[in-house]
This record gives sequence, structure tokens and C-alpha cells, in this order.
Amino acid sequence: MTSEGLPCAPLQTFTNEEMMIKNSVKKFAQEQVAPLVSTMDENSKMEKSIIQGLFQQGDILPCRNCSLDLRFLVALQLMAINIDAKYGGTGASFFSLILAVEELAKVDASVALLCDVQNTVVNKLIENHGTEEQKAAYLTMLATETVGSFCLSEAGSGSDSFALKTRADKKGDYYIINGSKMWITNAEYADLFLVMANVDPAMGYKGITCFLVHRDTEGFCIGRPENKLGVRASSTCPLTFENVKVPEANILGQVGHGYKYAIGSLNEGRIGIAAQMLGLAQGCFDYTVPYTKERIQFGKRLFDFQGLQHQVAQVATQLEAARLLTYNAARLVEGRKLFIKEAAMAKYYASEVAGLTTSKCIEWMGGVGYSRDYPVEKYFRDAKIGTIYEGASNIQLNTIAKLIDAQY
Repeated sequence: MTSEGLPCAPLQTFTNEEMMIKNSVKKFAQEQVAPLVSTMDENSKMEKSIIQGLFQQGDILPCRNCSLDLRFLVALQLMAINIDAKYGGTGASFFSLILAVEELAKVDASVALLCDVQNTVVNKLIENHGTEEQKAAYLTMLATETVGSFCLSEAGSGSDSFALKTRADKKGDYYIINGSKMWITNAEYADLFLVMANVDPAMGYKGITCFLVHRDTEGFCIGRPENKLGVRASSTCPLTFENVKVPEANILGQVGHGYKYAIGSLNEGRIGIAAQMLGLAQGCFDYTVPYTKERIQFGKRLFDFQGLQHQVAQVATQLEAARLLTYNAARLVEGRKLFIKEAAMAKYYASEVAGLTTSKCIEWMGGVGYSRDYPVEKYFRDAKIGTIYEGASNIQLNTIAKLIDAQY
């Protein structure tokens, strides 16, 4: 049932609140993000105005029967969509977040990633496992001005993430962290880092614990951003920890439960990545199809050739299937239903469709599609990461197969 009481409503039936968020984010992306996309990609740098805009942007919009805090009518905080209003957030639904990520990704996948990781991983971990004191302190910061970063991957622990070597040794009321991390999203802009470190390597992954580390902590160093193929405006940096002293009070949740928290957050995070890949692919498709209707060859529009029509129809069908998988997984989360298999399916399929869609769009546009004077090649470059991060495609297939095995 939807909030309007519609029985068995289609997956693309949105509440008033969800439509407001979708439209507001679309406007923000088109008016404020779009003019800076090319520059940010070229410079591998997110503009400060975009980060600031993600924390507070929006219009005064009418809303009938909205349950959100009235401040939502003035400003939609995209970095705090799911954070409760009492901590300064928007207090909207998980599905609203997925719609926001999709709309941002239609214009720029890097901006969508910044929003996605902040909400689905960083904010969610603190909301689910923080003490009331931690929530009051950190969620308020994350809702208004602070970018957060999730630190799990290392040089020797990518897909095998729980083989991490970063250690945290207890010394009185503190822990001393030593080690390094790689491929850390948002690191360049973040002030708060959720660091996974092992307090007892003899216990294996059951010693992994989550620590809240501030950017200015002595011994903590953020390395040079990686020079990447795509999502170039999203910072990805290595981190080093040399005798980093962290108070025991900065442990998030329970000692030794970090691996559980990581798994839980990444399961939801994969739906966010599915939305990012879906939006990216749709944005590329939306740019390319009008071109095929304008370009004349052999006396007629490219779109009038049946061979191209069939390709366009096939891609459009795959996009719709990816959207339904993604929306279904998001609705399952909201309904507190089992969603792990559906999240893996959505992330896997949307990533594959993004790669196919962007590749086809370059072919449909021909030479100009291959040129950096047009945005299609950037969509193509940005799409590749979808099959790699937050669980590579083969890891998603492993998860799906494991759950099917258990089902039968």
C-alpha cells in the first residue's frame, strides 16, 4: 500500500513527497551541476559550490499531505535525506534517496556518488549503530556541512575485504591505529572517516571494529587522489595511519562487529549504486536519442533506419528492467523485507546495462560520440566503475547464487 492507499501500486507510483524530491533534485542537477560537469571532469575536482549545494538546496514548493518537517519546503538537504529532522536532516524515505541519486547521475555520476555514499553508508552506519551522543554529535555535522568517508578497502583486501591488515591496538582508554587504506571515496573532501581496523588479528574478521576518526587527527594522512578513467570529480585517495590515537568513545557500535556493519551498509549501498548506474545510463540515452532524430544520412533520419530502431528499443527495455529491479529493492528496504538478493541483482544488472547503453550511444552518435566535445564518452567512462566498486559484478553473482542455493 502507498501512503495514498493505492493497493498494489506500480513500482513507479510515487508519493507527493517523493515527487517533490525528484523534481527538486532534477532542477538542481540541470541548473547548478550541468554547467560544471565538463570542468570538474577535466580537473578531477569537485567544485565547492556543488558540495555546498548538496547540503542545502531547493525551492519553496507546495505540498499537500506531506509528513516531512516543514523545513523541507524551503531546503532539501541531499547529504542528509534520510537523517531524522531532530538531527537537522530532511527525514525522507530511502526510496526518496534512490530517486535523488538517479536524478543526479543523469547529469553527473560523480556528484551522485558523493550523495550516495554519504547517505547509504556513512549516515546509515551512525544512525544504526551509534550511541545517542554520537548521533547528536555526528549526524548533526553530517547533515549540515561535513562530508563523511567509509574506509574499508586496502591494497590486499578488495573483494576479499575482510582480509584487511589495518590494526587498532588498545592502550588504556585509547586505540592506536596503524595501517593503510586504498580507493577511499570522498577522502579529499571528508572531515569524518569511518575506519575499519582489526583489534585482534587472531580472531580474524571477528576482530574488525569501526572507528570514528577526524581528519585532523595526528598521524592520519590523506594521499594524492587517484588519476581515474571515470567519475573523475569524485575523489578517491589512499590513506595512511601512523600511530593514530583514537579515544575508545569513538568506537562505532560494538568491538568486533565491524564486519557485520560493513556487510549491512554495503547491501543497502548497492541499491544506491544501482540507482547511480541507472541514472547515468538514462542520462546518456536521453542525450543520444534526440541526436539520432536530427542527424540525416542517406536522405533520412538515423532513427528511421529499422536496424537502429531495434537497438534503441532493446536498450530502452533493458533500462526499464534495471529501473524496476532498483525500485523494487528500494521498496523492500522500506518495507523491512529481505532484500539482499534483490539488491545484488539490481546492482549487477544496472551496472551491466549502463556499460551497454553508453557503448551503444557512442556508436549511434558516430565520430562525435567519441569526441570529448560531447558528453556521451564521459558517460561511457563513468559507467565502468559500476561493475567494480561496492562489490564487483562477480561478487554480486556469487551472492545471488548463494541465496538461490539456500532457497531451493
